[in-house]
Parts: sequence; structure tokens; C-alpha cells
Amino acid sequence: MADNKEEFCELLRSTGREGVEDVIEYLGKAGFFKVPASAVHHLACEGGLVEHSVNTCKAALAIWEAMKTVNPDLAYEVKRENVIIASLLHDVCKTDSYEKSPRRRKNELGQDETYMGFKAVDSPLPIGHGEKSLIMLLYNTPLELTDEEMLAIRWHMGPWGLNFNSGEEMRLYDGANDRALVPIVYSADLLASRIIERK
Repeated sequence: MADNKEEFCELLRSTGREGVEDVIEYLGKAGFFKVPASAVHHLACEGGLVEHSVNTCKAALAIWEAMKTVNPDLAYEVKRENVIIASLLHDVCKTDSYEKSPRRRKNELGQDETYMGFKAVDSPLPIGHGEKSLIMLLYNTPLELTDEEMLAIRWHMGPWGLNFNSGEEMRLYDGANDRALVPIVYSADLLASRIIERK
């Protein structure tokens, strides 16, 4: 867990962006470095969220590097710092989403056992997943995000965060995906949770 926090901070600082120290301080106080990434799925363990954030960042940087070989113009459209900021901070919204709770599982002998895990709790700010991350960052830190970074954080759930009953939201999502950073972060988040972090 300490290694993931150190790598997270090192990556964030590598952007040279003003305000990152305030972000690190805020996340530390909010519990970001101790909470799980999920209650029962990927990295449902203490420190899982920071590990997931680092994994998403590594995947996003790998996608960005590979896509630049296919489309060299991407190097001008999306900078390394944009990839790091958006991918590391996409799930800030989860800092207050879980609490420790007894859970049940089968052990290696197939017997039921109780263990201390996590459960999802109602958010004190019941708003969309990506929007909540943005609000928490913009309200609690002086970090200035680019439009592309805000869109990538807002839409990092891809179609999973889309209300298909809203034509307006579908148009907004479609427009957001014209910004290359948006599909890069969504794809990286998916690859991190489904490939890097699978058991």
C-alpha cells in the first residue's frame, strides 16, 4: 500500500502542475489512500483505490504511447500530464463510498466463514460518479483542470455511466468522445479493473 501511495504521488508530481501538493494533502485527509476500489469486485481491500488509480494511469500511458505510433498528431493533442492527471484522479469520488463491514465467503475447504471486508454506503453527495470526482477536486483543491481532463474524469465510466433515456446526455457523451483523452482514460480504467486487477 505504501508503495502504491508513493508511486501515485511521484506520478502526480511529475506533471509539474501547480496544486498537486494540495491534492495529495486533501486525498490523504479524505482517506483516499486507505479505501478499497470496490466493495466486492476489483481490489476490494484496504489501499485498493490508490492501487487501482496507479494501474489505470499505467494503462492510460501505455495506450497513449501506443496510439501515438498510429497517429503521431496525438502527441500534440494530448500531453503526458493530461493522461496522468485524468487517470490518477478519475475515482476520487470513492473516498467516502465504503466502510468496513463483516462479510461472508467460502474458504478453501468450501465452508462459510466471516471476514472483515467492505460495503458500499450512500454518498453524502448523491450525484453521478464522474461528476462527483470533479466536484470534490474543484471544490477542495486549487488544482486547475483542463477541459479535456474534466471530460475524461466525468466520462471515465464510458457507456456504463450513460443514461440511455436522455438524448441530451447521449449527445454530450458522443461529443466528449471526440476529445482523445476521454476514450484513453475510459479504456485504461476498463483494462485496469478487468485485466490488471483480475484475481
